[in-house]
Amino acid sequence: MNMQEAAERVDALLDATLGAVAPEVQWAHDTWTSGSCTVTRRRTVTTVISEQRRGAFLGVIERFWKKSGYEITGVNKDAEMPSVFARTPDGFEFDLTIGHAGQAFFDATTPCVGKSAVAEPAARPNGPAYPYGAVPTPNVRSDFWSAATPLP
Repeated sequence: MNMQEAAERVDALLDATLGAVAPEVQWAHDTWTSGSCTVTRRRTVTTVISEQRRGAFLGVIERFWKKSGYEITGVNKDAEMPSVFARTPDGFEFDLTIGHAGQAFFDATTPCVGKSAVAEPAARPNGPAYPYGAVPTPNVRSDFWSAATPLP
């Protein structure tokens, strides 16, 4: 596998991960990088994840990753910036962190693969396409994910 093929695989894995969230959240591509043999892709959620729903959001992703055969390599239960970390059987590493204003950040890094050129992500975000590095703080409201009431 070369870096472009690995980037396409990580993009597909991110698509599947975000596809597991119901109701759907809006997301945008964020900066991406390629190193000497790895590629990191980032997606930022622009839907507000309320403090009361952050645990549920992290739980949906963690359960999806486990069901998909990922190893959960770490969980940070910090009240302000909780996160979960995972690795696929073939070495792709993922993390989800909830940050400022309830914004969810996904980072996914490929294992070391053959050197090649890497194209920008082909997947279209399900909301506005912001310039890399210019995704705003969450500005999309969801009746479910942005709700201030705890889950029953």
